[in-house]
Amino acid sequence: MIAKICGRLIKKKENSLIIDVQGISYEVFVPLTVMQRIDGAVDEQGRIELVTYYYFQLTPSNGFPVLIGFLNDLERDFFQDFIKVSGIGPRAAVKAINKPISEISAAIDQGDAAFLKSLPGIGSQKAKEVIAKLQGKVGRYGLLQDQENKRVVEKMTIPDWQEEALNLLMQLEYKKPEAMQMIQAALKRVEDIQNTEDLLNEIYRQRIAR
Repeated sequence: MIAKICGRLIKKKENSLIIDVQGISYEVFVPLTVMQRIDGAVDEQGRIELVTYYYFQLTPSNGFPVLIGFLNDLERDFFQDFIKVSGIGPRAAVKAINKPISEISAAIDQGDAAFLKSLPGIGSQKAKEVIAKLQGKVGRYGLLQDQENKRVVEKMTIPDWQEEALNLLMQLEYKKPEAMQMIQAALKRVEDIQNTEDLLNEIYRQRIAR
């Protein structure tokens, strides 16, 4: 079992990376949403660290090991949940996850079959199966700060009591985009919240309910 790979990135291909680890080059397949953020994950020495999903692919004539890479554990966890859907294997999932995981998980929770149907290889029936299998189970992936999550507007004006809640969450070591998203989600669930204490209590209730 290979859980992580760390080495020098020597080549980017269309849907995979070639990583040199002490003279041995590994090909690691990555979803498009991960590939789009790879450059920002490479350090000054050209090295990169990826969390990996490892499996052995069998064909009628032979078998071979396959590595699939992610930037963090949460992305890999989503991938492992996604392939629990009947008919979606690891290679198919790599192709399907071509949009930010935060958006895909939101579509699943909201039952947005049209969005899921737009993913490569996910037709109408498969979109329904994804929703049936995973709806209500992928909310935590909405906290991922992937490409689209960065659209959170940091300078938006909010009431003082929301600002206080934001500051408290940041003191608890939540990053600002994540804290803002938690606040907005709580206010969407309970529209009559009017103070910091009630807001934080609602955020806490939702986190322990997962």
